[in-house]
Amino acid sequence: MTTQEQIEQNINSQSELKRKDMCLIHQSILEALPGCKLWFDMGLNEEGKAVTNPTIGYGQQTLTYAKGNTKEFFQIGHCANSTGISIYILGLKDKKHLLNTYGATIGKASVTGYCIKFKSLKDIKLEVLIAAIKDGAEQTK
Repeated sequence: MTTQEQIEQNINSQSELKRKDMCLIHQSILEALPGCKLWFDMGLNEEGKAVTNPTIGYGQQTLTYAKGNTKEFFQIGHCANSTGISIYILGLKDKKHLLNTYGATIGKASVTGYCIKFKSLKDIKLEVLIAAIKDGAEQTK
């Protein structure tokens, strides 16, 4: 199965409201980051055990982790969770940047060092979410 097919299958497996929101977010990210590499992470560890929700990834960066090892990974992640939708902006150096820059204006969302989590698109301002995504992608290229 191709990455695009995995993405479509993941979005189509959601409830109707979440599917509509995820589809609009997906299209908005593709417009905001034209030509970005697409990823699909099943959320499984090396033993095949689920450790996170399946995630659609956008862009590409080199992450450094344990003992100086590096790994190519996506910059932006987008996934459904049990209470709504999460957007991950990975690799930001300043863990307060998202909250300080977008927390007060995004709407009803939980904003942490690398994640913006919300119940549905009606609760947030999509233009602020896309600004945060563009900002994160620029900072992590």
